[in-house]
Amino acid sequence: MTLIAVKDLSLTRGASLFAGLTLTIAKGDRIGLIAANGRGKSSLLRILTGVEAATAGTVTRARGLVASLAPQEVPDHLLSLTLHAAVLDALDPETAETESWRVDIILDDLEVDPAMRGRRVADLSGGWQRVMLLARAGIVEPDVLLLDEPTNHLDLGRIAVLERFLAALPRDCAVLVASHDRAFLDAACRRSLFLRPKDSADFALPYARARLALDEADAARDRQFDNDMRRVKALRQQAVKLKNIGVNSGSDLLLVKTKQLIDRADRLEDEARPAHHEASAGVIRLGNSDSHAKALMTIGDTTLATPTGRALFRTGKFWIEKGDRIAVLGANGTGKTVLAQRLRAALDGGDPAIRGAASLILGYSDQALSQLACFATPWDAVKQSSDLTDQLARSALAGAGIAIDAQTAPLLRLSGGQRARLAMLLLRLARPNFYILDEPTNHLDIEGQEMLQAELTRPGAACLLISHDRAFVRAVATRIWSVEKGRLVEVAEADPVFDRLMNGGHLGGDRGG
Repeated sequence: MTLIAVKDLSLTRGASLFAGLTLTIAKGDRIGLIAANGRGKSSLLRILTGVEAATAGTVTRARGLVASLAPQEVPDHLLSLTLHAAVLDALDPETAETESWRVDIILDDLEVDPAMRGRRVADLSGGWQRVMLLARAGIVEPDVLLLDEPTNHLDLGRIAVLERFLAALPRDCAVLVASHDRAFLDAACRRSLFLRPKDSADFALPYARARLALDEADAARDRQFDNDMRRVKALRQQAVKLKNIGVNSGSDLLLVKTKQLIDRADRLEDEARPAHHEASAGVIRLGNSDSHAKALMTIGDTTLATPTGRALFRTGKFWIEKGDRIAVLGANGTGKTVLAQRLRAALDGGDPAIRGAASLILGYSDQALSQLACFATPWDAVKQSSDLTDQLARSALAGAGIAIDAQTAPLLRLSGGQRARLAMLLLRLARPNFYILDEPTNHLDIEGQEMLQAELTRPGAACLLISHDRAFVRAVATRIWSVEKGRLVEVAEADPVFDRLMNGGHLGGDRGG
């Protein structure tokens, strides 16, 4: 049974975000919605729920349909409520008064610790706020559940809870998920919708297989376009020859045939369309200065602790060599971010347990992109971090997806994706030979993730990564360090660690260290 039918839907916000979208959502569908940053995914979800209007086209909903959206941002009116009260607020007043028990049921399903339920939403981490928004969307027992970047701020344990929650929904409930998390899309969705300015593509396949099918379809369309253009050229050349013969011989028949050939070429040219090629949201490039040192960093057997002195884990002895790409895995709160911070601080000297080579040049980026906080504008960030001329600075910012009018605007106005690309640009300008990156794929769309992957896997690149992005770790890491039972150990593969974290690791609410 069709729950929502979309026909010829278009949305323009200055530029066309998508056009001619036709889509059917049926009972039990599990659909992944994929597009680059700023291409209209969130707007489409709001249009489907009826809280935003499209520029053109129609949305037909089944009679009595309940569509519920878990947005990315917490509405202001919920910030002063407790987590429990914020979920209860999603119910209509009569139901809230008589069936408040439903809140505890859904919070149990989402494995929310009872101690968290009385905390104010404003005081919750980003991960717990995301869980609260999901609970609000689910408690109304929707026919269609719409999720906007639901894995943002969640660690692997929480992502596993989310996957189990979605799998346990009633079979008739349809789910549409906008996400950049490729592993999550593969696990949670059986269908993939690639949202495009024109010719959006819908495949009855999970993300990885759908992406291959999309690439094949695009390549076939490009080949067809090239063939059509060659036919157009041949028809026009033939028309020119016939016209010359017709004029010289005075043959009206040849002139008529000439017009027919031109008309055929015009029609073919009008109908021919190349495959869609997504305009980049901004290029990510990293630079690598050379180092002749075999060991970029040595770590002695030392204990890491919190600022309050609570011991986290012992490191054991490790070496980081040129070309190593190390992923540090572990549950939230085990000290991964503390390790990154300790390594960074040690390079300033004064830490006998951790030493860096004299030629080591560090590039560091944390989860919150705090390295941007000291700059007022993107322009300030680039000019103070490099000796680029004004013209080159403008060009570098534009290449990173920051338009001229945004380059001198307050940095806080940038989207999450733009801030992430700016942070990567500053890293490139520093020309490091060793990167420490804490959750570097936060805010990056799939295109950005793949660009960063390509840069980090170039010969000679060395890095230490902290990430819950399974697809990214699998693509980049050559070594895996895992925090286990108070020790940092090296393991052969990431997947057993992922499995452990998703099936029994500590459940944190966000992507903290």
